[in-house]
Amino acid sequence: MDYLVELQRYLDEQGRVKEWPSKRNRKYQRLVLEYLALKFEIGVTYTEKEVNTLLNQHHLFGDPALLRRELFENKLIDRKRDGSAYWCRESQN
Repeated sequence: MDYLVELQRYLDEQGRVKEWPSKRNRKYQRLVLEYLALKFEIGVTYTEKEVNTLLNQHHLFGDPALLRRELFENKLIDRKRDGSAYWCRESQN
């Protein structure tokens, strides 16, 4: 996983994201999102609460809503229109 080398400055020793990259670092934002998307199981439907719990396990800056929104807007996860269910897209490319 070559991208993990690039992500090192954003990860702690346990592989949790320490901070959200600034807007000028869009490349790193995308890498963080792709990294977090790998934490979702394909074929599993999650509630918003479950998504937040999962994201909170893998980041330290306390903003699962930002991450959830960015994952959705970057088409790495999908959701029902009302936000009651989330799932990982099969193809993350």
